[in-house]
Amino acid sequence: MGINEFLRVSFFEMILRATLSFFVLLLLARLLGKKQLSHLTYFNYITGITIGSIAAVICADSETPFLNGFISLVWWSILTILIGYIGLKSSKTRILLDGQPTIVVKQGKILKEALQGTRLNLDDLSMMLREKNVFSIQDVHYAIIEPNGQLSVLKKEYQQAVTKGDMNIPTSSLTYLPSEIISDGQIVKKNLKELNLTEKWVDDELKKNGIKSVREVFYAEIKKDGSLYINK
Repeated sequence: MGINEFLRVSFFEMILRATLSFFVLLLLARLLGKKQLSHLTYFNYITGITIGSIAAVICADSETPFLNGFISLVWWSILTILIGYIGLKSSKTRILLDGQPTIVVKQGKILKEALQGTRLNLDDLSMMLREKNVFSIQDVHYAIIEPNGQLSVLKKEYQQAVTKGDMNIPTSSLTYLPSEIISDGQIVKKNLKELNLTEKWVDDELKKNGIKSVREVFYAEIKKDGSLYINK
């Protein structure tokens, strides 16, 4: 076999490996669910990286038999789904895998032992508070490190934003969840169904705005009061 023929075979083999790995990974990502994709916990983060690494080896390493890599990828995903299912049914397993929220500031006081248990120092805590637009520990009533490593902050009463309810300002009820109704001249039927609306209703609303056809509309959105925002 000449060098050119060898390179040609290797090229097409890599293309085939990459294509098959792409579709297998796409299917597995759908099966694993949104929690895995969003890396809500360290367990999700680690399994996500590992699945990506296995897929990369299948694509790039011609010495690894494709079938072996494919089996490893599928089996790792099955284990991830299985452990996730067990975590749904067992709170103890969920705590073991994901951990628990840790209170690091309680009633305005920093809990030193809790901070050490999360491997954070005061500079780390200050940085995480600034990311929440909190620049003084005196403004914090509670601060909690979540299982995904993020910080949740409850400010003291005098630092909390004033709401319309606090000011006794009348508010209108939410009739509809603002949703896309028309996109690039096409009706988004899924959203219409969820909102219990019909295409005839859309046509009637468009005619009220002097529009004869859906194709004239680039984007339309139903607002919370039931009216339409239309961009031709």
